[in-house]
Amino acid sequence: MFQLTNKTAIVTGGGSGIGRAISKIFAMQGARVVILDLDQPGGEAVVQEILAEGGQAIFKPCNIALADQVERVVQEIVQSFGSISILVNNAGIAHIGNAENTTEADFDRLFQVNAKGVYNCLHAVLPTMKLAGGVILNMASVASSVGIPDRFAYSMTKGAVVGMTLSVAKDYLNYRIRCNSISPGRVHTPFVDGFIQKNYPGREQEMFDKLSKTQPIGRMAEPEEVAALALYLCSDEAAFITGCDYPIDGGFITLNN
Repeated sequence: MFQLTNKTAIVTGGGSGIGRAISKIFAMQGARVVILDLDQPGGEAVVQEILAEGGQAIFKPCNIALADQVERVVQEIVQSFGSISILVNNAGIAHIGNAENTTEADFDRLFQVNAKGVYNCLHAVLPTMKLAGGVILNMASVASSVGIPDRFAYSMTKGAVVGMTLSVAKDYLNYRIRCNSISPGRVHTPFVDGFIQKNYPGREQEMFDKLSKTQPIGRMAEPEEVAALALYLCSDEAAFITGCDYPIDGGFITLNN
């Protein structure tokens, strides 16, 4: 079950965190993984991990906020492998702030990466994917479903991701293209560790425990848990699923009231 043999999978932001875990589990299940990331050392390190474990992977440096870069990289992938079976729009950036103290520059920066970056990848991949069908998985967030303090711009972008997911699922049914999204709660990634270290020096463990306990289940998710859901949704076992957003949040949405 859950085999991706002979399928080419693009994973944006595959150089760390959730993207790294998705890239590794997809390769483990037989996919040819193409990691798109701005972090060249991180992306190349994940490729080396995959190759050492007997998988197939390559790294392509790419800024998903720039449409011409995305188009060029996607064409290179098609020329190398002939088709693209899976697109995982995972890359994204975070921001803290409400509607008053979020600057226009920050708002635009979040939109360019988290929303337009997803559009750029969809726009580049869909013409090729229409030829043989495929699967698209977008990374949303619980912030698209519930109000989270000081996450104005981030929540805006993740709401857009869910909207794009539903639209693509509807528009491309007849091309045998499925499109779903995942909405994680807090996930223990290097980004979280760096955020705590930067903003709460000397109180790292205290803040880690506090953030963990905001999930009703009592801890953050591990990237591999999100990756397991991604694998299912991109596998043939999920062939009857499209146009859905899947929370993986330790009960955050439904049990935090």
